[in-house]
Amino acid sequence: MSSPTSHPSLSRGLVFLLAVGAGLGVASLYYSQPMLGVLGADIHASAETLGWIPTLTQLGYAFGILMLAPLGDRYDRKRIILIKAAVLSLALLLAGASPTIGLLLAASFAIGLSATLAQDIVPAAAHLAPAEQRGKIVGTVMTGLLLGILLSRVVSGFVAEQFGWRMMFAAAAASIVALGAALWRGLPRFEPSTRLAYRALLGSLLTLWRQHPGLRRAATAQGLLSLGFSAFWSTLAVMLHDAPFHLGAGAAGAFGLAGAAGALAAPLAGRVADSRGPLAVASLGAGLTMVSFATMIFLPLLPPHAALWLIGGSAIGFDLGIQTSLIAHQSIVYGIDPAARSRLNAILMTGVFIGMAAGGALGSLALARWGWTGVTITAAGAAAAALVLRVWPGQRSRNGDASRYAA
Repeated sequence: MSSPTSHPSLSRGLVFLLAVGAGLGVASLYYSQPMLGVLGADIHASAETLGWIPTLTQLGYAFGILMLAPLGDRYDRKRIILIKAAVLSLALLLAGASPTIGLLLAASFAIGLSATLAQDIVPAAAHLAPAEQRGKIVGTVMTGLLLGILLSRVVSGFVAEQFGWRMMFAAAAASIVALGAALWRGLPRFEPSTRLAYRALLGSLLTLWRQHPGLRRAATAQGLLSLGFSAFWSTLAVMLHDAPFHLGAGAAGAFGLAGAAGALAAPLAGRVADSRGPLAVASLGAGLTMVSFATMIFLPLLPPHAALWLIGGSAIGFDLGIQTSLIAHQSIVYGIDPAARSRLNAILMTGVFIGMAAGGALGSLALARWGWTGVTITAAGAAAAALVLRVWPGQRSRNGDASRYAA
């Protein structure tokens, strides 16, 4: 097997481009969430039906990670990224032009499927980086991805309120077209690193899942935390749109800034994971997430102004907890088998986005039937289950998981 093509000089400009690409790609998953209240009124869709928009977007992303991520080892990763960028821009345009909820739901799944270009950009950065700078460069790209997740809601909320939800999808499509052009010019080619057939690549995912209990626990626990995360964000815009708040999409998106404050502090957890082990950090993150969700059960007892402050404070807490746990679980997963890190990460992230999809559906159902209290109980209960899974005795496995990186 020939060695993969490397970039002779990984410039700051290329690192910045990769960070922006990861952020814009993953942001496409979240543009719809703050707009659901406005969007539903425009196309006459119920709150329960609207919940399927983020659900299908997350399901598309999970399906794309599981079924398409292994292709990065088999084919030129640059070509895969450019194809996904083209499909994503078309899917965003279709979403913005959708006259009915059915077509919008189909476009949402396609958006999720093609937004997995973000998961191709991160390993591309790792491949291009010199070994002595790999952690720093991948960390920079992951920062771009994280900011895309958090700030997408702020941008979409503002644009939807000022110019309409259809304009937000059109602007997002234009940004992906520009990104694709920049990546076509700036990204080098990548030679395949394996000649395994597609079926064999997928089969190895199942083998890894069966062999490593630490992987199964990490993916399940992070998936449960993601369920609560998605239940909150998928219903917040609808809840704020109704009484007693009567707030628009911009207000819902602004809570993304509160989440950013918490999540941007989460990389500090990596240092703690190095010194005390990732299992303790994952448990701490799950506990913080559970408490942050649980405090929102008091929202119905508070006046609207105080309730908004509580929502903001809780968003800081659970975003910090979830990102802290994700960093710890990545440390656990990457320590299982260094030769299979891309596939191990694909399994972990599949668990995350299955949880996201389930959270969107369950959150909308809970809001429709039991109000915000139902959403709070759903999110806090999922976080509590993740905490139990992390602190349950006897977690050390029989296949080398006795180290602190494979708990």
